[in-house]
Amino acid sequence: MTSLFHTHADLITDRLVLRPWTTAEAAGVLAGDRSARWADDFPTEGDLVVAGLFGEFPGWLGEFGHRVIVERDSGLTVGSLGLFWPPAEGALEIGYGVVASRRGRGYASEAARALAEFGLAAPEVRTVFANVELSNPASVRVLEKAGFRRAADDGELARFEMTREK
Repeated sequence: MTSLFHTHADLITDRLVLRPWTTAEAAGVLAGDRSARWADDFPTEGDLVVAGLFGEFPGWLGEFGHRVIVERDSGLTVGSLGLFWPPAEGALEIGYGVVASRRGRGYASEAARALAEFGLAAPEVRTVFANVELSNPASVRVLEKAGFRRAADDGELARFEMTREK
């Protein structure tokens, strides 16, 4: 079981710190700058896409938005994840990604569980969900290990959900 601590805007799990993106960090990613605090293979293509969308979706930079995943042992940024704020009809989508050099360590599941539980604490959120291509079994396993349950499946795409306890 993952323990979760919330200090200011950071979410701290057993092995990770989930820290909100900064505008300077997003600008650096988009400019191709390198930070000594990033794993060698950060940012990924997905991180570039998200960083490029902050101007259009400023809520993604808020408390319930997108975060970088920092490995506590090394202090390096090893991925990112986020809640696509604001919720629609009580549902909030989550996305995540961990750099190739850190995959297989359970970081994505640990981070997804922590952020989903945090999102479910918002009064207007009843469900956190992710849509995953079934051709991506690693992502399916991430969600299952994080505590999400398969809610729908059309043979190609599955919807996984975590819901607030009543």
